[in-house]
Amino acid sequence: MLREREKDLDSPGERCHTTLPTTIRQSMLQEGILNPHVLDLIARIRHTNTLVICDWAFPYWSEIETVDLALTRGIPNVLDVLKLLQPNFKVGHIRQAQEFLNTNPPETIAAFDECFATFSDAQITREPHLEFKTRVPKAIGLIRTGDPTAYGNVIVESV
Repeated sequence: MLREREKDLDSPGERCHTTLPTTIRQSMLQEGILNPHVLDLIARIRHTNTLVICDWAFPYWSEIETVDLALTRGIPNVLDVLKLLQPNFKVGHIRQAQEFLNTNPPETIAAFDECFATFSDAQITREPHLEFKTRVPKAIGLIRTGDPTAYGNVIVESV
């Protein structure tokens, strides 16, 4: 918002002060990602950096910054966070453990696949869970959710 400013100079050598109109309206974020810690984290992601979005049971990694959003079982879930990231994060690659496919019902797999498809430029890779976990310490950060989906964790890589 453009602010009108008045500068009053009392006399040469004295300080200049600014008076702002009393009608300035402050505004706050009202949609999209509202959590300041998540906003700070994604603002630091650059070309080819990665971000982990994980379930409630994912191990703690002291090497990387963790933003814990878990409120209760299922709130929020990994897909909620992915959908909110989309307008602010250009994803080039999504990784997930291949064990996800063998441990979840078809409707859960379809929900993840549909969400991944909305990242039209992203390559999708499902790899062994142990290989997936070797990538975690290289991430800029980790967002922990309340998601109970087995192997529902994802690593998103910026383009």
